[in-house]
Amino acid sequence: MNNYGTEQFPKKQIWLALAVVTTLAACIERPGAPAAVDEQPSRPNVILIMSDDHAYQAISAYGSELIETPNIDRLATEGLRFDHAFVGNSICSPSRATLLTGKFSHANGLRNNINVFDGSQTTLQGLMQGAGYETAMVGKWHLKSEPTGFDYWDVLPDQGEYYNPDFVSVDGKRRVEGYVTDIITDLAIRWLDTGRNAEKPFLLFYHHKAPHREWWPPLDNPDEFHARPLPEPESLLDDYTGRGRAAREAEMRISDHMGLTNDNKITPENAAALDHEPFLGWYDDAYRRQFDEYMNDAQRDALNAVYGPINDDFVARDLRGDDLTRWKYQRYMQDYLATIRSVDDNIGRLLSWLESNGQLDNTVIFYTSDQGFYLGEHGWFDKRFMYEESFRTPLLMRWPGHVEAGGVRKALVQNIDFAPTILEIAGAAVPDDMHGKSLAPLFEVDDKAFRDAAYYHYFEYPGIHAVKRHYGIRTQRYKLIHFYYDIDEWELYDLQSDPSEMRSVYGDPSYADVRQRMTALLADVQARYGDSPELAREFLKIDLEELTAQ
Repeated sequence: MNNYGTEQFPKKQIWLALAVVTTLAACIERPGAPAAVDEQPSRPNVILIMSDDHAYQAISAYGSELIETPNIDRLATEGLRFDHAFVGNSICSPSRATLLTGKFSHANGLRNNINVFDGSQTTLQGLMQGAGYETAMVGKWHLKSEPTGFDYWDVLPDQGEYYNPDFVSVDGKRRVEGYVTDIITDLAIRWLDTGRNAEKPFLLFYHHKAPHREWWPPLDNPDEFHARPLPEPESLLDDYTGRGRAAREAEMRISDHMGLTNDNKITPENAAALDHEPFLGWYDDAYRRQFDEYMNDAQRDALNAVYGPINDDFVARDLRGDDLTRWKYQRYMQDYLATIRSVDDNIGRLLSWLESNGQLDNTVIFYTSDQGFYLGEHGWFDKRFMYEESFRTPLLMRWPGHVEAGGVRKALVQNIDFAPTILEIAGAAVPDDMHGKSLAPLFEVDDKAFRDAAYYHYFEYPGIHAVKRHYGIRTQRYKLIHFYYDIDEWELYDLQSDPSEMRSVYGDPSYADVRQRMTALLADVQARYGDSPELAREFLKIDLEELTAQ
């Protein structure tokens, strides 16, 4: 169980004890009825906002030069910003399963986007129900099985669509007209306003599809980011010198693997006319599905007004080589950032509702993403690697009176820590088998000794984007990665001298002692969490059998 002593953190411990005792006392005095608000310190509500593939590089609270995100930034200004928050497996479904279970992928059974989540296992939402919380899940679920442990849920099937998306609830599937980010917010506010038991504290998972590929923009301002050239990362044209086969062979380069049609919104006809063969096929199908099957005429007209001139200019210029890569990067960023603008605007809507209804300061709000994302660094889009832009995720937390306003934390934290933290906030017991630990000791002070190393294990290979299987650890200064299956390669990075991870020093004799210490620490961390190279080989066999059977 993850507790902290009263000597170390007395204010929080006393507050949690009072919350539990007074709640029990109220129930004894008035069976079947809640205590009046002024008779007890009510337990706080909790909202966990999760976007999909939102890079910390695209949040102005983290210093982004790409976009201003005032509503997300408000959580940092009035709460905490975690600068060293990491995931354990940088891919959508596994990350979500980790959030719900407090366990790494090898333990919760969801290693890739093919596995189905076992909703019968112990989950955060189920434990919160048992602690007396009303629980709800709205937006992106992406776990294949039906949500469990929720009093209310209304979710997108699989990845969901940006325009006029389908939603699934206990009442079945229906199509909802509008833009997905607006709709998810509408559903969340409607539940908060009229759908919940107002006599109970609540836990709300408010999960956005955006800014997931293919980055279709909101129609109220689809060309907001077209007015100025967006800054390029220094490694946009990376040639992967200094790293091994894994970086060179991954299929997520903007130059070679980003679709002109679905990703850059060039019509299939125009892409074919310029003989861009690598960008045809399923890219076209994804483009046509969204454009032809889900949009209505007014939506198509609005987007054609934006994308028509872009198509004309693209055909006229007939770009190739590095010029094409730079053009594709700009198009990628224009749409990606537009989807984030909508997320930020809608978070503003949610904050306004909480404020106007007197719930803002009694609600703990987290903002995070299911993982990081490459915004052109190393020439990439997507995620999956343990390199920093994918491994690291944004994490902001607002809880006035309990966390330091404007605080910045450098401690190593991970998505395994969400469940223990929320349970402790609610005054509920944290199961002993959860891998994470509560972030409560970091609420008022930073402590770099909070965790000695962040752990990572990626399993989905062979698979889309061809990122090889690997595991590793990151300390405050160093990162050790082992790529396995069809290769056996190690990489070591000194993040102090090489923060962009451009050159592995694994074979450098001057780092021999560091390599030895990191290798020993990796073995210790794997033993701590019940993972191992032997278990990795077992899962590899199982996963390959599943792929063969499909």
